[in-house]
Amino acid sequence: MALKKKLKKKAVKKAAKRKPLKKKTAKRVASKKKPAKKVVSKRKTSVAKVKRPKEKVIGNITHYFPHVQAAVIKLKAPLAVGDTIKIKGHTTDFNQTISSMQIDHVPVNLAKIGQEIGLLVNSRVRQHDLVYKV
Repeated sequence: MALKKKLKKKAVKKAAKRKPLKKKTAKRVASKKKPAKKVVSKRKTSVAKVKRPKEKVIGNITHYFPHVQAAVIKLKAPLAVGDTIKIKGHTTDFNQTISSMQIDHVPVNLAKIGQEIGLLVNSRVRQHDLVYKV
């Protein structure tokens, strides 16, 4: 029995001397990928520019009547019957040819700068939408 006690004491001393076991963690190895080389062409390619017709702002929408689909436009440039206009806004974007317009419920063929005209529109428009001449 004495021998067993001595062996136990030795085992306890050895265990105390040992360093505590560390948990093994997997080391993450950074991948050594080479950065992609930029390919630069020696020839300059020319892109054909498409010429669009210049659009000039000729007014803006001040009011819209939904039951009759009519808009009131405050003009910044002259406008005539037969002109093509583009109405563009936050949710609006369409082209239309003017078939008739009115000033104070009187049909007119030509409107001048500063006048407010009534115009039948093909789609819903909103206040502050811009009117361009195409």
